[in-house]
Amino acid sequence: MTMKKLRWAMEGEFWELDSSTPATLDGVARPVAGDLPLPLGLSRGARLSRPKQIDFMQRFMAAPFVPSFSHGVGFSLQRLLSLPSFARDACFTTLLGQFNVQKFAASLKKSESIWKHFSDPQFYSLNLCWEWLITPRDTLLLTSEAQADHKTPRKKAIFHHKFPNHNLTVEASSPSLFVDDDGNYWDVPFTLAMDVGSIAPHSDTSFHFCISHNAGSPRPLTPNQIPPPPTLLPGLSAKSAFSFNKHFDIWKSEAPKARMVQPYDILLSNPHVSASTILGSVITASLGENSMTPRGQDDDTFRLYAKGENYAASADLFASASLSAQLGNFQKNFLDLTRFHARLDIPSGSKFINGAYKVARALYNSEAPTAEALQTITPSATLSFQQQMAGPFSLRVDSGVSVDLKKEWYLNVNDPVFAVEYALHVLGSAKAVAWYSPKQREFMIELRFFET
Repeated sequence: MTMKKLRWAMEGEFWELDSSTPATLDGVARPVAGDLPLPLGLSRGARLSRPKQIDFMQRFMAAPFVPSFSHGVGFSLQRLLSLPSFARDACFTTLLGQFNVQKFAASLKKSESIWKHFSDPQFYSLNLCWEWLITPRDTLLLTSEAQADHKTPRKKAIFHHKFPNHNLTVEASSPSLFVDDDGNYWDVPFTLAMDVGSIAPHSDTSFHFCISHNAGSPRPLTPNQIPPPPTLLPGLSAKSAFSFNKHFDIWKSEAPKARMVQPYDILLSNPHVSASTILGSVITASLGENSMTPRGQDDDTFRLYAKGENYAASADLFASASLSAQLGNFQKNFLDLTRFHARLDIPSGSKFINGAYKVARALYNSEAPTAEALQTITPSATLSFQQQMAGPFSLRVDSGVSVDLKKEWYLNVNDPVFAVEYALHVLGSAKAVAWYSPKQREFMIELRFFET
């Protein structure tokens, strides 16, 4: 996972989650379900909505405007206006406006009339958001977004319910924004999805179920000649995953913390070295045009798979192992926090078993294994490094790492993300994060609460 995920890369996490993006005002894009059987779902539990994030920045962080940058949109400034509602304590109604500074500056070169350009609607985008806390466990979010570059307004309805050990999310959106592994954005005319995920923090087991329906032909957010991902085509799809998790404490610091000094982040105040593993199974099924045969699997691949003219079903295994290390209590003013996190993933057990069989067969016959066979047994990796610089400020780098034996330079760095974190000291565990993705050419400022 990269920093632009709604959740940081956490020990044992292996779910595909929504991504943060400045391509839209609500700041969210759903991942495209790919060839690998990763458990696909919506964000696990209600997050702080984008309007609430900007409202907090304006009220408590002296930020009258919140900047963002996206390659497709340009450099923009956002400003929030709170609207009156019938139930002030339970309802949150806002109008989020975005002014495209980059396009405005470019237009000034063509004309000297500044005020005429200020009134031009092509530089403005608006997002009307209504969030209702129905009960302490139920939340309803309705948004309507009009972007200057898109004739079709975005509409979304999200319902969250908190069970004792599970979260339920139901979402309907038109159109729905998706992002694939190559960083391309796609609009699906209509999507209806339901997601249930376990949230028990100390449980050794996890469950995740997601069912979604796509309608209409997917369109690229920016014009290109790339065919749309098959899983975005019209149809019904479902995924169910069950996993076992195990956490190991290798070392914990027993040194006392400084008295009468509150850590900048409570969740980042315990030096340790720990490891975790996860082993799970996932069942997928699709009905409609989105039914597809996974690419890269030949007839000899060991897998449970069934396919008809208009349906497909499969079952597979996945595994992950991670190592996390931290030095420092994040209490001192300088260099009191150093964190490192590494995770190895095997997203498809069938491909791994097939590749291991081919390698073993080649070695048994005194032959050199093929590069394709070795490639299938090479896990992907996610690395993260964070270092406090001064006070509440720290630098962080997250990146995926993979091995490609077909290239001269075997090691690939996938989608690195650079970030500056500002710990909000008085809130216990909260941070403002400014991140930049060179691959996506995106910059965004977000708020994160109770995330490691």
